[in-house]
Amino acid sequence: MGYELRPHTADVAVAATGATLGETFAAAADGLAAAMCDQIPESGERFSLTVRAEGLEALLFDYLDQLIYERDVRGVLPVANEATVRESDGEWVVEASARGVPFDDVSARDVKAVTYSEMRIEETETGWEAYVVLDV
Repeated sequence: MGYELRPHTADVAVAATGATLGETFAAAADGLAAAMCDQIPESGERFSLTVRAEGLEALLFDYLDQLIYERDVRGVLPVANEATVRESDGEWVVEASARGVPFDDVSARDVKAVTYSEMRIEETETGWEAYVVLDV
C-alpha cells in the first residue's frame, strides 16, 4: 500500500492505494509531496486539518488542494500524512495531519494545482485505490 508517481502528458499523476480510505488519502498526499520533492528531511512540526465535501472525489480534491494551500500559507512541504475518512450527516469528512517541512530545508518543485482530470476512487478486494492528476 502506498503511492506511485506516473507521467501524464505535461503533468504528473499519483496512483495511491490503502487498506482504508484514510490510508489511501494519506498515500495520495504523500504522492503530492513526492511530486514536489525528491528527498524529505526529518524537520518540521505537525499540523492538523479537517476538510468536508459532498462526495469522495470532491473530498480528495479538496483535501489535496488544502495541502497546497497550507504549503503556500505556512511555507512548508506537507509530508508524513495521516488521514481518517468518514461519512457524517450526508457528507464526507477527512481529518488529517501532516508534518510541515520548512521550505528552507528542502529543494522543492512547484505543483500548481490538483485536477479532476481522470480522478477516480474505487474500492477493491484488498482496500481502496485513488488516481489523481496534478498540474505542474
